[in-house]
Amino acid sequence: MSDLFIHSEGQGGPHLVLLHGWAMHGGVFAPLVEALRDRCTLHVVDLPGHGRSRDCNVSLQPAECAKAIAERVPPAIWLGWSLGGLHALQAALDFPEQVHGLAMLCASPRFVRAADWPHAVSPEILQDFGRDLETDYEGTLDRFLALEALGSDCAQADLRTLRADTFNEFRPQVRALTEGLDVLEHTDLRARLRELEMPSAWIAGRRDRLVPWQAMQWSADQCHGAFARIEGGGHAPFIGHVRDVIAALAPLLAAVPA
Repeated sequence: MSDLFIHSEGQGGPHLVLLHGWAMHGGVFAPLVEALRDRCTLHVVDLPGHGRSRDCNVSLQPAECAKAIAERVPPAIWLGWSLGGLHALQAALDFPEQVHGLAMLCASPRFVRAADWPHAVSPEILQDFGRDLETDYEGTLDRFLALEALGSDCAQADLRTLRADTFNEFRPQVRALTEGLDVLEHTDLRARLRELEMPSAWIAGRRDRLVPWQAMQWSADQCHGAFARIEGGGHAPFIGHVRDVIAALAPLLAAVPA
């Protein structure tokens, strides 16, 4: 088994683990890394089957994946974006001694709609992506990236960055994409939110078409976390609104000792 790829850089301050979203890799966090490297030590993870962890066969199921990452990083604040948010949240629940703070960036404990969960995407959207992957890998990924950028007040710039980070030499494996869609469709951690004891920040994009801000505000309320909404942001606000994301993270970074 090839190991998980984790790139560490920065100096001083709290340690911060960064977990990317579906079909991406850790390089997508370049704007955040650039902004935080002088005040944090950053550990940027490529999830199994993605990026430089392309040949890692650790499961993407949150419990197994969170355990594998927790074994390889020091105690830290964990920041998860989109799919990565489920792994960060799982780690915070299962390994609270390792997760000193939790930042959920455009991520909620349940990604698909249900009778008691209206602020989410239809499960059919994820099922369609999974079916289309078999016949049109690039087209399917491109449609997903367009959905991620949709709504942002800098959507074209966001989309160019997301495409550049996805369609490079570290394209994700189909098996990892399929498993990731399964995780997004079936994971539901809502009932455990009240178990969280560490400080948390829930950072939403008001224009996000994949994870509505209302789901994140509800989640923050359940665990007494801080909620911030980036008014011009879509699903990837750390690209075009990095200063707003940093401002929303600042209280959490200050609350967790170095």
